[in-house]
Amino acid sequence: MQFDRIFRHLLEPHWWALRVFPMAARQAIEQAITASEQRHQAELRFVVEAGMPLRALLRDQSARQRAIELFARLGIWDTEHNSGVLIYVQLIDRRVEIVADRGISARVGEAFWSSVCRRMESEFAAGRFENGALVALGDITTALAEHFPAIGINPDELANAPLIL
Repeated sequence: MQFDRIFRHLLEPHWWALRVFPMAARQAIEQAITASEQRHQAELRFVVEAGMPLRALLRDQSARQRAIELFARLGIWDTEHNSGVLIYVQLIDRRVEIVADRGISARVGEAFWSSVCRRMESEFAAGRFENGALVALGDITTALAEHFPAIGINPDELANAPLIL
């Protein structure tokens, strides 16, 4: 157990995520997700968490494990075409993780998701949070439109607004 990690997570206030992603940035991300989902059948969910909850820290949960937990807890797996995608931003550990449902993972490889995550982390490290998120959403939209183009009725199954935990 890493006590310094626990203290960093517990001492960082929740509002830090709101400062990093202010209302204008959250609205831009929501608009990008809405526009993106009109081009493909996938469902995107953007989640930002400043610090992890204590129980996750005591289990020494990684950002990847936390993303998988949230993917299940938020019901992102429960879309009609098994096409949910979680973009998880963990601010304290400075990690970005993308979890894609099995319908998408079968066609879009892990190398693509990893490159998108590392690019976002690079942008975030430079303080360009909104730009990093929007560029990543653009890359994701291009890949999903290629593999899962919008056909016929395309219901919006998940909320498009970023979720700040």
